[in-house]
Amino acid sequence: MGLVNHTMVTHFILLGIPNTDGLQTILFFTFLIFYLCTLMGNLLIFSAIVADSRLHTPMYFFLCNLAIVDLGFSSVSLPKLLAILWAKNRTIGLGGCMSQVFFYHFLGSTECLLCTVMAYDRYVAICHPLRYLLIMNRRVCALLAAGTWITSSFHATILTSLTFTLPYCGSNVVDYFFCDIFPVAKLACADTYIIETVTFTNTGLVPMTCFLLILLSYIRIVYSVVKMNSAEGRRKAASTCSSHLVVVMLFFGPCGLVYTQPELSTVMVTAVQLFGYVVTPLLNPVIYTLRNKEVKAALRKLRGGQTLAE
Repeated sequence: MGLVNHTMVTHFILLGIPNTDGLQTILFFTFLIFYLCTLMGNLLIFSAIVADSRLHTPMYFFLCNLAIVDLGFSSVSLPKLLAILWAKNRTIGLGGCMSQVFFYHFLGSTECLLCTVMAYDRYVAICHPLRYLLIMNRRVCALLAAGTWITSSFHATILTSLTFTLPYCGSNVVDYFFCDIFPVAKLACADTYIIETVTFTNTGLVPMTCFLLILLSYIRIVYSVVKMNSAEGRRKAASTCSSHLVVVMLFFGPCGLVYTQPELSTVMVTAVQLFGYVVTPLLNPVIYTLRNKEVKAALRKLRGGQTLAE
């Protein structure tokens, strides 16, 4: 027993989704369809924006970044989850586990910051329309986008380093469907108070700060819209912001539930995170496409159809 307790862990075993015995085949094909549709939808959005010069504007530049994030975010754990469901391949190496933790928080933080930057972009477009292109010039957009990716990489590196500098010398069974900080840290044979405190602070502080900045942007936007004399102007402003607002709610809703309610049952947390992993990256391109004539026209152009808006 003493020998086992001093054997360093080199791999982990993921238990998968709880209470799904007998449903593996159905879940496999369901998640596979969602995953393929997510990849196709975000690749189409990315390709359409890159290919159509009319979409080379700040709003679509950030939407392009969001599509890249969704492509990566859906690929952090879904391929491994599919392997668990189909081949019952539950083993993941230490490096693979570290990668899941890093990229989950890297891409999650990037999406959080991107939503904030996109809210600022909408604020400038509606509240300062005459100076919009001057304020949101190419250099500013590039700096804002680079800042989100670089800041998120530091954020994820700190969390991943803190998690895996802990000694793992006992059980290697992760009671979850992917490697996240809290399920993995529970297995450490050392005091995890510091990592849990830092993680809770970071994962709570970043989304909360971003949410407050987004809220502030929309308070200013609503104030400007109310002051508009033109009904057409108000309609256009509402149409411009509605897609972004839905994406913000889809992101911050699950994020807030998981990280502000640590006592949630495993089943509830799993359902919420599966929604964020599987459904949200698919819905983002759909939301922006359904309500956006420019994107639909670019997609028609991409497949060789008519380019005129209906």
